[in-house]
Amino acid sequence: MKPAPFAYAKVRTLKEAVALLAKHKDDARLLAGGQSLIATLNMRLSAPELLIDINGIKGLDGIAKKGKFVEIGALARHAQVEHSDIVARHAPLIALAMPHIGHPAIRNRGTFGGSIAFADPAAELPACLLALGGEIDIAGPKGKRKVKADAFFKGLFETALRPQEMVTAIRVPAADKNTRVGFAELARRHGDYAIVGLAASARAGGKGLVDVRLAFFGVGATPVRAKNAEAALASSNIDTAVAALDLAPHDDVQATARVKKHLAGVLLRRVAEQLMEPRP
Repeated sequence: MKPAPFAYAKVRTLKEAVALLAKHKDDARLLAGGQSLIATLNMRLSAPELLIDINGIKGLDGIAKKGKFVEIGALARHAQVEHSDIVARHAPLIALAMPHIGHPAIRNRGTFGGSIAFADPAAELPACLLALGGEIDIAGPKGKRKVKADAFFKGLFETALRPQEMVTAIRVPAADKNTRVGFAELARRHGDYAIVGLAASARAGGKGLVDVRLAFFGVGATPVRAKNAEAALASSNIDTAVAALDLAPHDDVQATARVKKHLAGVLLRRVAEQLMEPRP
């Protein structure tokens, strides 16, 4: 199929992009990597009157460590993030997840901010952001604001973004010697969306773990934190955490809810072992 007719505007500044979003409201869509948008246009699941190409905006593709945080610009390509020394050293959970995102051609064009804004519940990066307790920088007609990851993902492809707003950067705490991370997913083929996946972070504390955050993806309308399992993993052993796993997935085309719940337990065991390993 071919997309419905639309107008096209290429902007050079954030101000221009926000002004066009404010003017056209629900009739406009942002074009960054286009790896999800173009597919929905071709299937006519989306039919905007205007596409706003933001790839010409300078300064939105940087990756930097700023104090105690790693900041990734919304226009940073997946491949750029995947091969970043800063991400590998200071945001290891994201580094673990990047090779699982689609295929090289997709990672060459897809953007970090686009994945967060699209908020596919089976995608890796929203879960990583939630597991790390990150935050999202947003720009709109009323200025700039920040939203914590825990408050950003609202429902199926629904976020805290207002119609005239756009993501400009993502920020996560920089890892230190006590940071522990783990990542695993199960997919029919490498590069496919996961049947079930798990991104996790914690801190070494005493003889165990503290500040455990387990963010599952592919099991709900958003990435989901398993808070009972988090508490159990911090205070007890892996078997107790698996028994406490508090997920309620639904049947979908990939697997039944029962299978997804079982696979979530399998991944929890694998990732919990990763969390207990000291950083290299």
